[in-house]
Amino acid sequence: MFTKELTIGLSVVIAILILIFGIDYLKGINLFKPANFYVAYYDQVDGLAVSAPVSIQGFKVGQVREIKFNYEHPGKIEVVMALDKNLRVPEGTKAVLTPTLMSGPNVDLILGSGSKMLPVGGTVEAGRASDLMSSLSTDVMPQITTLLPKLDSILYNINMLVADPALANSIKRLDQITASAASLTQGLDRSVGGQLPAIMGNARRITATLDTVTGNLGALSYQLKTLPLQTTVDNVNELTENLSKFSARLNDPNSTLGMMTNDPELYNRLNRVAADVDSLIVDIKKNPKRYISIKLL
Repeated sequence: MFTKELTIGLSVVIAILILIFGIDYLKGINLFKPANFYVAYYDQVDGLAVSAPVSIQGFKVGQVREIKFNYEHPGKIEVVMALDKNLRVPEGTKAVLTPTLMSGPNVDLILGSGSKMLPVGGTVEAGRASDLMSSLSTDVMPQITTLLPKLDSILYNINMLVADPALANSIKRLDQITASAASLTQGLDRSVGGQLPAIMGNARRITATLDTVTGNLGALSYQLKTLPLQTTVDNVNELTENLSKFSARLNDPNSTLGMMTNDPELYNRLNRVAADVDSLIVDIKKNPKRYISIKLL
């Protein structure tokens, strides 16, 4: 028969066992599941926690069972991994610490290509993946540093272009040309409006003349019917052939016409002619009577 002291002692032992197993269960550790243990030694663990998952290509094959400082080899941290009983770990396998965004790092196993397997309890080579800040500093920041001088040069050239007085003068010149053209059009409208009755009389006389021309065109049409059409068609074909030859010579840079069309000096002269026309428009604005003279018939 159990005594009161024995009953209390057994209850305390059972409670402690339940507490231990309960804590391990909450951590995700199943003490009753068979597992093989392997060890990896790290210089630093970056916040790796017990029960952190151990994965192969994203599939969980075990978990971290224990983390402790190795006093026999100061500076090394021993990480004990409990892996699936059926998993065979080949030589050359690496246990890589991979950082996560929400919690501490996980352990990713990169299986080696060796045919020989590590013994249970053996040591797996340790490794660390670069974190986000390291990737930024090693990959992104050098590219940004290389790009900044180019951006600065582009902005400088844009500022120089905008600040160039020639650009502002060109815009003002276009405004002046537009205003001159508008003023010239208004002047022509006023001049034509004053002579409208005479223009209408001339239009009636022109209409009568057109009637006469229409009669003549009828007679001309009759005469055209009697013309030799085949000879005319042959002449048109010959003219078309000559035009084709002329176009070929025009496009040939070695011909005289080709040299004229491809001569930059001709383009420059045309620009000078355009400038003279601009000056002429300004002069017409100032002295319209010098150039516009409408006579009544």
